[in-house]
Amino acid sequence: MRGGTSKGLYFLAEDLPTDVSDRDRFLMGVMGTPDPRQIDGLGGAHPLTSKVAVVSRCAHGSADVDYLFLQLGVDEALVTDRQNCGNLLAGIGPFAVERGIVEPTGVARIHMLNTDGLATATFPVSEGLPVYAGDTAISGVPGTAAAITIEFGNIAGGSTGSLLPTGNVEDFVAGVPVTMIDNGMPVVVMRASDVGVTGYESCDELEQDGALRALLEEIRLASGPMMGLGDVTDLTIPKLTMVSRPKEGGHLSTRTFIPHRCHQAIGVLGAVSVATAALLPGSPAGEDLQRGDEGDHVILEHPTGAFEVVVRLALSDDRPWVERSGIVRTARKLMDGLVFPRSN
Repeated sequence: MRGGTSKGLYFLAEDLPTDVSDRDRFLMGVMGTPDPRQIDGLGGAHPLTSKVAVVSRCAHGSADVDYLFLQLGVDEALVTDRQNCGNLLAGIGPFAVERGIVEPTGVARIHMLNTDGLATATFPVSEGLPVYAGDTAISGVPGTAAAITIEFGNIAGGSTGSLLPTGNVEDFVAGVPVTMIDNGMPVVVMRASDVGVTGYESCDELEQDGALRALLEEIRLASGPMMGLGDVTDLTIPKLTMVSRPKEGGHLSTRTFIPHRCHQAIGVLGAVSVATAALLPGSPAGEDLQRGDEGDHVILEHPTGAFEVVVRLALSDDRPWVERSGIVRTARKLMDGLVFPRSN
């Protein structure tokens, strides 16, 4: 399925090996990992197309569906559950209806196992099946599809234990002012100008900037322990987002590394975290935020368009907390059938 601006393989948990090592070996064989082209599997030679969703009926009554996200490496033998994926999340409700593990009511409460968060997805159904066609367009995806509305609950601090893992709105890493934030995805947010770029470059230009990539990795490796993530050398978190003033009618321009490739758009939960950082008084991102009276909506520009996020913050004992987070995505079933994994 395509979920948002990502593409991945959706499995019922019961169809996968129960042993984690066996499961990971199986999934790498299916995806064609490790190989830069993933030529012997279903991967698309990019982290955004090397994703897996594992779905089952919820084990307890607080949700309808359990969703485990697994990020696979492309040219490295990696399978990690250390992060969520809000893009594949968009396909979880429709997939659960397709597989008959939830009733086709058009609403699914999804327990995100990676971070113990809850998401409620609302999507159209007809005659007992999901409707994928519609007139909603999202940047980074050609054409239109049916809207899937997702409201998040209790996602702040899901990976690090706190919305602001260091307790600060602003920290300095490698001499660069940053905000370390976790509102669904651990992200280090900084001004593009503070790392020597404009923030309007293409992904190719940014990926070819060796000095920039070295600095970003230095910031990432130093931020991991500060965010309570430990040694992140072999992890895909935290993400790194550089922000600048908007140029295309949005509220903030972004360029995101995930963590070593530049995202052609911006991840769903990464966008939620970045928008939250920009709304925090005194944050580096807040200095570039250009926003009037738009209520809870923040529009983030990215290399292939824009992403609208709904975030509402409040203060309690002078500490920020998240009252509301939400997004609109689309998804589409691409195929349904048998896959034959590589056996060695």
